[in-house]
Amino acid sequence: MTSPLEDLGFPLVFPVDDAVEGLDAPEPSLGLAHRARVRSLGGMQKEALVTNSTTGTTWRLASDEGEYLEGEDVAPAPLAHLTTGMISSFATETLALADQRGIEVEDLTLVQDNYYTMNGSALAGTMTAGAVPVDLEVEIDADAGSETLSTLVDDAVRSAPVSGLIHDVNDSVFTLVANGHEVAPDRVAELDGPTRPDPTEVFESLPRDASKRDPPAIHRTGRTTEPLPESDEKYTSGEGSSLSADQDRVLHLRGTCTVREDGTKHVAVELFSPIGTVFEFVSDEPPGRGGAGRAPDAMTYVAGGLGFCFMTQMGRYADIVDADLSAYRIVQDTHVAEGDEAAPASWAPVETCAYVETSEDAEFARELLDMSEQTCFLHALCRSDPGGPNLDVTAR
Repeated sequence: MTSPLEDLGFPLVFPVDDAVEGLDAPEPSLGLAHRARVRSLGGMQKEALVTNSTTGTTWRLASDEGEYLEGEDVAPAPLAHLTTGMISSFATETLALADQRGIEVEDLTLVQDNYYTMNGSALAGTMTAGAVPVDLEVEIDADAGSETLSTLVDDAVRSAPVSGLIHDVNDSVFTLVANGHEVAPDRVAELDGPTRPDPTEVFESLPRDASKRDPPAIHRTGRTTEPLPESDEKYTSGEGSSLSADQDRVLHLRGTCTVREDGTKHVAVELFSPIGTVFEFVSDEPPGRGGAGRAPDAMTYVAGGLGFCFMTQMGRYADIVDADLSAYRIVQDTHVAEGDEAAPASWAPVETCAYVETSEDAEFARELLDMSEQTCFLHALCRSDPGGPNLDVTAR
């Protein structure tokens, strides 16, 4: 028996033909914008169409979860997409800034640890996600001294687009459509402006002949991450462990990024809490930004990860409270201003239109939206400033 993602017959990531109608991007409010259309396919499996406002390019991404959420484990977890986008953004900015400063980089490796928390009771409405400062180790081999290289990496991290997500404190804004009718949100902030079109037709119009790339831009290795010796009682694992109605735990992912000879970034993501399968990603910036568009750019992965994580919390909350949620999907817009030596990167509030189909009442739809935002690790990152990254630079 195959899963919905496998039944579609698509690779885990591929570029979408420009001829597909309805794949517009938002007008950027800060400089660069992405629109992510995400839908649930059943269980914890989801697919996203992420469109870049600058290039007009759309990438289709897939996401799943491991046994900890009773997923099928055939595609990367949402947080793995975010880790990939974040570390790729730091690597891209480091290389670009080195080029501007006339520093020739021979080799660059980044190791990034992302941490999140989940505490409280879903049934009592107190369960809340949190974000913890990122640990980032950078090894760089270049024709400059260690002090110069440390300054280079520090400036690059500060100006990388994803740093705005880490440091800017923004409450996300939402529109809610339940069973075809707009419903005023309760606790979350409401999105002003027109409702984004339901993405169902766009997904249904996707061509079914997406070609596979060799090597693929996202690869399931089949390896399982080994537990860390320093893990404690808040590190969790095991079937269904993340579906508990009461939680006090830490999530921990590690991404290792290397720059290949062709300039693409290779990222291996390990899940230490909960333990999961290792996935490998390739990221490439579009032409004019240091790449050739051979794989999703860093901020496409970030936008996809944000959408996937929120969608996971929707399905997870409905499962915990045993409520009907027969279909759900979102249209999410992200806006970012890239930083420079004078000012750090900045983000606008994430804008999300959520579509849900349920036999429950409108009050459940509101509670679903509220609790999904409250328990989404990446919306927690949006609404807080965890500080960091804690940076360690080694010049070789």
